[in-house]
Amino acid sequence: MTDLARPAAHPAADPTARTTGRHRSLSPRRAVLYACMVLVAIVMMFPLYWLVISSLKRPEESARIPATWWPHALDFSAYVRVFEDVPFARSFMNSVLFAGVCATTVVVTSVLAAFVFAKYRFRGRNALFWVLVLTMFLPPIVTIVPLYNMMSALGLNDSYLGVMLPWFANAFGIFLMRQFIADVPDELIDAARIDGAGELRVVTQIVAPLLKPPIVTLFVFAAVYYWNNFLWPLTILQSTEKFPITVTLAQLLSYNTTVQYQSVVMAGVLIASLPTLIIFLIAQRVFVQGISQSGVK
Repeated sequence: MTDLARPAAHPAADPTARTTGRHRSLSPRRAVLYACMVLVAIVMMFPLYWLVISSLKRPEESARIPATWWPHALDFSAYVRVFEDVPFARSFMNSVLFAGVCATTVVVTSVLAAFVFAKYRFRGRNALFWVLVLTMFLPPIVTIVPLYNMMSALGLNDSYLGVMLPWFANAFGIFLMRQFIADVPDELIDAARIDGAGELRVVTQIVAPLLKPPIVTLFVFAAVYYWNNFLWPLTILQSTEKFPITVTLAQLLSYNTTVQYQSVVMAGVLIASLPTLIIFLIAQRVFVQGISQSGVK
């Protein structure tokens, strides 16, 4: 009776068996896949590695051929010089202003315009939308001269508003938001209207809360794009104190001082890259969710 009452040991309860099965599941095909993923990760991370070690080298070591893969002596003076040789702190704050204001405004205008394209019926709606989509395929360089003439006519040359105004709306943002707003049930919007909600309240309190992943995705895309924007600020601005970080870093480069300032430039680029990395790390989960959802639209 005692033997019958004793529970029999199940083979699956043996941790060794589970470990053995896990090792057996690593087929040659899967091993090749993992190796390719590791190789791609190394290739993608190598520029960041080179950026870091180059910022820690002395000028004479930066000029050495063949290049050294690790500095012989760590030198952090470049991180001090980048703030002394150019107005780096002021330019950094200018970039924060440009990227923050433009990204926030793009999200607002994209949601409002996308709501109109997705939920309103009017003549020429589809034609107007596809004309808007076609502007996404124009090279940015094509619009530089018309935008410059427009800002000059408005008297906005060499001004913060002149840098930001052309980027307050974005065709890609409108296109992305429209794809998501089109899936919001019309019954939900009609119920809010019956309860007395105006159109702005419908957008802000009914539609927008349902769009958290795509809104975060658009904000990250826009913030990174405007943070890295170089050509337009260089075209419209003349005052050094108004330059964003991208234009200021370019001032360190010349044919005569490339080697001398290489570590300083690398230190500046590394510091300038931190905000975009921080934004992505903070919004990583929602950002990936938004990308996944947009992929099935």
